[in-house]
Amino acid sequence: MEKNESKILIFGGTGYIGSYMVKASIKLGHPTYVFSRPNSNKIEIINELQSMGAIIVRGKIDEHDKLVSLLREVDVVISALPYPQVFDQLKILEAIKVAGNIKKKKKVRRAIEAANIPYTFVSANCCGAYFVNYLLQPSEQKEEITVYGTGEAKAVLNYEDDVGIFTIKVATDPRTCNRVVIYRPTANIISQNELISMWENKKGKTFNKVHVSEEEMATLSETLPYPQNIPISIMHSIFIKGVTTNFDLGENEIEASALYPDLNLTTIDELLDIFLHDPPKPA
Repeated sequence: MEKNESKILIFGGTGYIGSYMVKASIKLGHPTYVFSRPNSNKIEIINELQSMGAIIVRGKIDEHDKLVSLLREVDVVISALPYPQVFDQLKILEAIKVAGNIKKKKKVRRAIEAANIPYTFVSANCCGAYFVNYLLQPSEQKEEITVYGTGEAKAVLNYEDDVGIFTIKVATDPRTCNRVVIYRPTANIISQNELISMWENKKGKTFNKVHVSEEEMATLSETLPYPQNIPISIMHSIFIKGVTTNFDLGENEIEASALYPDLNLTTIDELLDIFLHDPPKPA
């Protein structure tokens, strides 16, 4: 490990996507700190990350003085806190303003911009293995696959290992300072119909398709109680509205793979091969 590598603190590092960021940070040689609740029940992942070299810091987000002290030891802060903890990031932001030494901080966009803290906002789009598990349900050996809407809307599926590597590279790259970075490699843009066809070819069989209409999804989004309405609302946004692909990048936005053209990313075809031979467990 080189002495000049940025020290990285990750909030939400024991969560699903956060753990990939922690592993990527360690892999890329950064001293890596993970902030974890004192009563966290994620013993297995904490032990795994610790064995890889992560420094686990126990504490609560509202322990302001402790946060300030910790922040003064690091260079970069990454927040992978899940909903509904998103607004806890405002407490982290207040501590960063006091600490005064952080090079980068992600999310809670308007508050960060107003605080004049160097930032990079990232849009990682869909976690590939998570959505392959959700859409194709390969572990359940079913004969049918649910198709949302017509199945033609395009989405971006990025393998979680790549999301982790992208995030650490972006967080320590001066080219991304005060910019928005979107993870949208061309090879990872795919429709449900295309994904299902690829999976059928690999499995050597045809699945029955059960369609859920846009109208049904919209109704469920509006009528299901919280938080049961969240999954169907997300699926509606991604696979009906096409929110991960239906816009052009703005002046202050950059596509991640354009920054790192030599990075060997996992294609969707390769991801499906992983599911064929050694499928990741559903999250």
